Amino acid sequence: MADDVLSPLHDEHVALGAALTSFAGWQMPLRYTSDLAEHQAVRSAAGLFDLSHMGELEVTGPQAATALDHALVGDLTALAVGRARYTMLTAEDGGVLDDLVVYRLADERFLVVANASNLAVVRDALVQRFDGFDAQLTDASLTTALVAVQGPAAEKIVSSLTAPDDVDGVVGLKYYASVDATVAGLPALVARTGYTGEDGFELFVPADDAPALWRALLEAGAPHGLVPAGLSARDSLRLEAGMPLYGNELDVTTTPYEAGLGRVVKLDKTLPDGTPLPFVGREALAARKVSPPARVLVGLVAEGRRAARHGYEVLASTAPDSPAVGFVTSGAPSPTLGHPVAMAYVTPELSAEGTELAVDVRGRREPVRVVALPFYRRAR
Repeated sequence: MADDVLSPLHDEHVALGAALTSFAGWQMPLRYTSDLAEHQAVRSAAGLFDLSHMGELEVTGPQAATALDHALVGDLTALAVGRARYTMLTAEDGGVLDDLVVYRLADERFLVVANASNLAVVRDALVQRFDGFDAQLTDASLTTALVAVQGPAAEKIVSSLTAPDDVDGVVGLKYYASVDATVAGLPALVARTGYTGEDGFELFVPADDAPALWRALLEAGAPHGLVPAGLSARDSLRLEAGMPLYGNELDVTTTPYEAGLGRVVKLDKTLPDGTPLPFVGREALAARKVSPPARVLVGLVAEGRRAARHGYEVLASTAPDSPAVGFVTSGAPSPTLGHPVAMAYVTPELSAEGTELAVDVRGRREPVRVVALPFYRRAR
């Protein structure tokens, strides 16, 4: 931990008694009280997360959109100002280098949010891929703080701190959209994306403003049941919501198609004059789209109480001689559903909903059943 980067909110976490952990080169809160309590608070009320470890890369210039279209799998030229898009950076062979959220803040200004563990890879790849385009990249990761309020009460909490002139813009935000607003007297970029399966907001602010915003949100949220929540609850929440985690469901050996995310790949992008615009990885991804996948990402529900974990083998059945047919990418007991759940890659012929399989849980073959993702979907 000695060489870890400290969040702008580090002192706040220490004062709250958080258990800290080393994560992607940062010292971040794992939990404050208990994983279960924090998870349940987000599902029933609200949780406050420090996401300042995420990378923020600003892309500007007359050809910012075209440069991003060349660098990433998505169509960013078509993205409207004020909207966001989930997309990916892939290698030439189509393997995922990182999954990203890109916000279009103005015609010639974008914000690319990268996973902390992949920030250097993303930054270096974008710089290289922008060569020849009139676009500039600025790494604002260490000068930007990011906090998230997630849960059914998130809108009430954030809007209660929002300047009167900005309230309608914040409350009216669509999913995967952003707006500039003053929150707790501080200028912020307020987004509505989320990674928990609940409604919620992300607030990007200058790092120096983060402690004041954090304390204001805790105070305003307390009557609504808001609690600070750590990385552990964030992981169990995103698992229930069937959302991928880089390093688990996504990596350099996996293409978007195997992960069930082929919809984010736009193979036929063009320049404003209609000229085809190739992007890095296009040829490999075009071939992968029409070829049978070697593996498919599925949800698994356990019949027993023992949870499958990352890396455990998936077997064709509980029989002693049953062969391995895949592996678990993420797994844990589901606090919301009351039984263990997991995501796993399995062979296509065993990926249909309802298929009975097994997982090797520390030497015991535990029965599981293939189900559709996500495991949890909030009431709307």
